[in-house]
Amino acid sequence: MYSLLEKFILSKSDISPEKLEKITSFFIPVTTNRNEILLQYDQVCKYYYFINKGCIRLFTTTKDGADISRYFAFEGNFATALPSFIDQKPAQEYLQTIEKSELLCITRRDFYYLVKTVPEFAKIYTEILELGFIIAQKRIYGFQGFDALDKVKWLIEYQPQLLLRVSNKMVASYLGISPSTLSRIKSKL
Repeated sequence: MYSLLEKFILSKSDISPEKLEKITSFFIPVTTNRNEILLQYDQVCKYYYFINKGCIRLFTTTKDGADISRYFAFEGNFATALPSFIDQKPAQEYLQTIEKSELLCITRRDFYYLVKTVPEFAKIYTEILELGFIIAQKRIYGFQGFDALDKVKWLIEYQPQLLLRVSNKMVASYLGISPSTLSRIKSKL
C-alpha cells in the first residue's frame, strides 16, 4: 500500500531507507467510498492525505447550494484543506473523495513532527506547497480574460485527467462555466 508514497518520496529526495521507513510509518491506510466527505465545512482539518488510488476534491458551496470545485488531486499526490490544516481554524470548504479511494492519512501533529525532524520531508512539503501555488496561479492568471473555450483548452493542456475522470458538473464548476457549455465545447473538440 505504501509503494506509491515511497516512489513519490524517492522521486523528490535522496533519502536513506531508514528515513523513508520512518516517514511511511506515520501514514495510516484509509479506504473510502465514492463521494465520501473527509472534512465538513466549518470543521478543523486535522489530516493530510496521500492518494494511492482515487481522487479528492476540495469544494465550497454558494448561498444557493451550488458546488464550486476549487481543486482536484489524483493518485500520487497529497491533498488537504491547507488553510485550516495550517492555522487550525474552521475550514471554509469541504474535502471529498469523488471515487472509491485508497488513501494514506497522517495527523497534523505527526506531519509537522516529520517536517521538523526529517529535512528531506521538509523539502518535500516545500515542493508540495510550491507546486500547489504554481497550479493555482496558472489557473487564476490563465482564466483572466478567457472565454469558455479557452478555459477548456487550458484544462486540456494543464489538467487533462479532469476531463477523463471527473463529472461534467464538477469540471464546469471548476472552470466557472455551465455544464451544458462544457458539454457543447467538448463535443466540438
